[in-house]
Formats: sequence, structure tokens, C-alpha cells
Amino acid sequence: MAEESATVVDQPEIDAKSAGLRYVSDDKPGIRRERRGDEFVYFDVHGRAIEDEKELKRIRSIGIPPAYENVWICPYANGHLQATGFDARGRKQYRYHPEWRRVRDENKYGRMMQFGKALPKIRARVAEDLAKPGLPREKVLATVVKLLEVSRIRVGNEEYAKTNHSFGLSTMRNRHVKVDGSRILFRFKGKSGKRHEIEVADRRIARVVAKCQELPGQHLFQYLDQNEEPVEVGSDEVNAYLQEITGEQFTAKDFRTWSGTVLAAMALQEFETVDGQAAAKKNVVAAIESVSKALGNTPAICRKCYVHPHIIEGYMEGTLVHELRELADAKIEHDLERLPPEEAAVLALLSKRLEKQETEAAPAAGNGKNAAAALEGKLVSLARKDRKKRGKTEGTGHQAA
Repeated sequence: MAEESATVVDQPEIDAKSAGLRYVSDDKPGIRRERRGDEFVYFDVHGRAIEDEKELKRIRSIGIPPAYENVWICPYANGHLQATGFDARGRKQYRYHPEWRRVRDENKYGRMMQFGKALPKIRARVAEDLAKPGLPREKVLATVVKLLEVSRIRVGNEEYAKTNHSFGLSTMRNRHVKVDGSRILFRFKGKSGKRHEIEVADRRIARVVAKCQELPGQHLFQYLDQNEEPVEVGSDEVNAYLQEITGEQFTAKDFRTWSGTVLAAMALQEFETVDGQAAAKKNVVAAIESVSKALGNTPAICRKCYVHPHIIEGYMEGTLVHELRELADAKIEHDLERLPPEEAAVLALLSKRLEKQETEAAPAAGNGKNAAAALEGKLVSLARKDRKKRGKTEGTGHQAA
């Protein structure tokens, strides 16, 4: 990974190598399958039927649904991408190697430290852009980013809006939103068909949303270009805005990961000290359930995708509450001083734990072992270089149901 700056660039080839995998593309020749009665016959890149039982076992273990069409299967057992295909709705689906997913998750959580440190900068720029007159691109995108943080609504994408009639912030329609003074009420169907009712109280944001509703068309978030023509906002543009204002490869999803981690830490520290793993596990389940309600996810997805594993590990070890309180009372580092106390404490905790992991992983990494831990340690080193001035802004939001 290049160390020209503290930016964590999304480099899948490096992640694949870190996992001991081969980076592949389904643009290259692969294994194909043909249905023969109730079974499938698989053909290699040369068109020969595959009969090797070990290879057939690998292919079957990928778990490609029988209904998928135009299936491509990786010819290498260590390919980071094992298969692609199209489901009944014509959507392209991917099946990745388990090691690839593990390393990518660790990369994501390593990047989260940088995201936490960048939050004051993001908030300051958002506040600056919200103060612009009219409805320029920066103001509307800043509004969406502000809502990503305070509402915890997914950013969404147009494909899901069209095929599944499920919506996120970037695809919200005017009919999904009601503005009443400083209050904004969102009622919409989200991912997996779940109905959401989310209220945000922010007078400044409410004014922008109300102005957006006055524009022609059904799409809620639109800005006016240089010719005063409305332009719809998409998820790609929201992510581009985040990368423009930070110079780093952050995306809308980072808000949910950060929020889930902080909420989990705060929920766990509310519990009294317990004796025994059974009681601790029960509290973890309760904390994850509360976070899942705030994010609108199932508890399983919430724990897997939106809560940093070190938070749960710390609680199970019996050290989380003490560490959080100790760090909250300690003198905050310069680059954390503009974060709210609970966010600063969580970020300091993660930094401390990752530093410990980096130290413990160093000998193994030197011997070519534990590549994922070595990668995460490198991310910590990069994050420490990121000492920038921060700003802050306002806004509150909560999920009503």
C-alpha cells in the first residue's frame, strides 16, 4: 500500500494479496455450467467437462443458486471472486472467497478510524455548504450527507428503487417526506421491504428539504445547475462529494458503520458489571438489538457489518466500560478534541486496541503469517499521520419506529 498520504485507497488487488488470494475478473474466461436434467455439468476454460471430484466439490461449495443464469465460475480455487451470475430479476450477483470477505471487513474497520478522525472536517464543510444561498450542488449534497449522519437512513441506489421499490436518501421521492416547521418526517419502504418512519429535527435542513420539494419532478433531492435546471442527486454523487471534501475514499456506508459502533459502545457501557460469559453475551445481544433498531437492520447484519468487533471483544473481556470511562476522562488528543466526548472515547479505544494488536502481530507478520492483522496494523500507522484541523456542526435525529 502506498504511503504518500494517510488516505486509505480502495485497492482490491492489495487486499486479495493480503488474504493470500489471486485477484480475478469475470471478464476473463472461466468455468461455465450447463443443466442436464436435474443436475449441472461444468466445463473448464477449454470447453472440457470437469470430472475431478475435488474441483467439483469446490464449485458446488460456492453455493450458486440453480436459477442463476449466465454463470461464470472462477477457474482458480484461490480467486478472490469465485462466481458471478444473474438472478431472476436480471441483477448481477457475486460470490466471493471467504478470506476475501474477511480481509475486506478488516480493511473497512481499519478505515473507520480515519473516518472518525475526519468527521469534524466533514461536519465543518457540510455546515459551510449548507449556508450557501439557493440550491447549488454543494448545498443539496451537504443536506444529504447531514441526513445520512443524523437519520442513519441508507443512501440507496436507483436500481433498487426501480426494481424493488425500496428507497434510500438519494432515491427518496417527494411523497415519502413531510416537512412541518423544523421537523422532517420520512415514511418509506427500505431494503428488504421494511417500512420505516424516521423523524429528524433540524430547522436548517428542513428549509432545504422544503425548497427541494418545490422543484418539478418526483425525485426529492435535486440541485439547480448553472442554467437553473434541476439535476437529480444519486448515490455516486454523494460518495464523490464525500471524497472531494475529505480527499479520502469514504462512502455513505461509513456513516452507518461509525454510528453502529458508537451506539453499541454506548449501549454496552450502560450495563452493570456482570460475572460470567453467559451474562455478558446476553448484554451483547441486547445492545446489538438496540443498535439494529436504530439502523433498521436485523441484529445479525448489524453485528456482522456495522459494529467494530473490538467493541464486543472488549466487553466480553470485561475491559470495555473501564477503558471507555478512562479515555473519556483523559486529556483528548489534539486531533480528537473537536469530536463529542463519546465519539472521541470510542475512537481512542479503537486506536489503543489496534495499536496493541499491531504490536502483538508484528513478529508473526515478520514471518509472513497473520497477513490480515499486519494490514490492519498498517492502517493504524497511516491513521496516526492524519492530524488535521476539525470543525463541528449541529443536528439531531431519531428513528420513530
